[in-house]
Amino acid sequence: VQLQASGGGLVQAGGSLRLSCAASGRTVSSYSMGWFRQAPGKERESVAFISRSGGNTYYTDSVKGRFTISRDNAKNTVYLQMNSLKLEDTAVYYCAAKANSISSGIYYGASQYNYWGQGTLVTVSS
Repeated sequence: VQLQASGGGLVQAGGSLRLSCAASGRTVSSYSMGWFRQAPGKERESVAFISRSGGNTYYTDSVKGRFTISRDNAKNTVYLQMNSLKLEDTAVYYCAAKANSISSGIYYGASQYNYWGQGTLVTVSS
């Protein structure tokens, strides 16, 4: 599967963005999906995950209540709605897909993901 992340950009603190991760080559419903991010000079960190069924989600503490991960299998796309953005949300955001996942499974480690998108830059300004 090939993943194409988009939707990043420059936004003021407190604003919103919606990232999209479009899959091609195989249907996204075959994969558990995740969003990760890497800020300048920092290690990559987990942001949010969604099970193959869409019934289970997970958020890292710093984005809970502000970000929402969702998937539209009919459109072969996974989304990350980001609200109340903060300066510290500035990063390159990557979507990733994990094969061989159970329908309700959530997978937390980046090493478990088989396919990665190219990243989309989110810059939050004051």
